[in-house]
Amino acid sequence: MPDHPEFALHVDKPQDLRRVGIHPNHWYPLAWSRELKPEATYAARFAGDPVVLVRPKSGPVFALEDRCAHRQVPLSKGVVQAGALRCCYHGWTYNSAGACIDVPYLGKGKLPNGVRAYPCLEQDGLIFIWPGDPALAGPLPPLGSVADPAFKTRRFGKPVGCHYSFMHENLMDMNHQFLHRRQMGQIAPRYLDRRMGPGWLECDYTFARTGGRQPLGEAAILGSRRGVSTRQRDLMTIRTQYPYQTLKIWTSGDEPVMDLWIAYVPLDAEQRSNRTFGLLSVRRPKIPGILELSWPLLVWFTERIFAEDRAIVEMEQAAHDRQGADWNQEVFPVIRDLRAMLTENGVVPP
Repeated sequence: MPDHPEFALHVDKPQDLRRVGIHPNHWYPLAWSRELKPEATYAARFAGDPVVLVRPKSGPVFALEDRCAHRQVPLSKGVVQAGALRCCYHGWTYNSAGACIDVPYLGKGKLPNGVRAYPCLEQDGLIFIWPGDPALAGPLPPLGSVADPAFKTRRFGKPVGCHYSFMHENLMDMNHQFLHRRQMGQIAPRYLDRRMGPGWLECDYTFARTGGRQPLGEAAILGSRRGVSTRQRDLMTIRTQYPYQTLKIWTSGDEPVMDLWIAYVPLDAEQRSNRTFGLLSVRRPKIPGILELSWPLLVWFTERIFAEDRAIVEMEQAAHDRQGADWNQEVFPVIRDLRAMLTENGVVPP
């Protein structure tokens, strides 16, 4: 396996990556659009900070810290009225900017300070906040191929009990294919190359079936590979564009047949758990209706793959917790570079 030291990232002092916080100056999804009903609230968390998402009857979704400035009770228990949020306790009312605009038993000229508001936007079925410096909030990059009508997209994800870096490593390192042998059968990944730049890393793999039949779930995503020569290998490119990841697969031509966009959002203050938000887009075949018929099989197949990945990364987190430090002996150059990149772009504890 060739190494490329000229592309390797370096840090001055080795850090335990599992203690590096995710950087807040990015857009992070906190909920699916379907989870936030009209004139309702949704209680979420980002790295231990409680956040309430609010959908007024008209106007865009907004996000506030989930506490009333009065008695500190969760604003997510409150009532959405006239485009504002009223606390369930004494009726203190906050607008989308977090300002307290009404205290029922107090004069309008004596209103107290409000609460923190987060930059918030809704795109492609996800609700995002910018938890860092609001002045740095920029546009949200495209979310894979979810907006392309040539693709059908599955939205998936669950809480996972591990540091977000385990998730990046798991997806980037296709050498763990042995874990999925019952789902994927006899398939051999081969690492081709990697490329790096500020805040990003991507690598290429090919796959060849070494024996056995193609699983039906894989066929639903990639199409039937029966009769395809083992010399004709599929191409997979995995990219971490901090803090997101993408995975694309080509079987022929210039357009991918599968395009995955995924984000891992820390839940607790120590960032030892995350909520995963994934958009899995599959190109529609030329024959109408085929993908819709096979969609339940695709869902079943991807759920089983994700369940195996979830179980193994939670085992990794449990081992780290028992040992009290990162004892990993990483030998794969791609993952060594990935770990360095995540450290450099994250928030390193003093």
